[in-house]
Amino acid sequence: QVQLVESGGALVQPGGSLRLSCAASGDTFSRYNMAWFRQGPGKEREFVAAINWSGNSTYYDHSVEGRFTISRDNAKNTVYLQMNKMKPEETAVHYCAATPKALYGSSWYFASAWDYWGQGTQVTVSS
Repeated sequence: QVQLVESGGALVQPGGSLRLSCAASGDTFSRYNMAWFRQGPGKEREFVAAINWSGNSTYYDHSVEGRFTISRDNAKNTVYLQMNKMKPEETAVHYCAATPKALYGSSWYFASAWDYWGQGTQVTVSS
């Protein structure tokens, strides 16, 4: 099974940018679809973005589309989340997730569809 370690969380000002990384180990990275979720204070974990195993399909929550970009480098066993024009309400612990299963339709957006999770990295958007 795959192990996931997120990094890159930080304090960023509203309107600023940040790039998160998730390094995978323990299995063949290119077997896995990858995703980012976030969980704010007192909130449920919510979908942010996902990318398929090859990197040629991406999925975004409507709230981040056009501002965030998910990408992956299979040679480096890493998935990234570039976040631009960030908002204070996006303060949250950001989690990387993986699954080797094929996903269809809306299943990409549900935490229950993802099998492996990192420990999370804190992102705080504040002036």
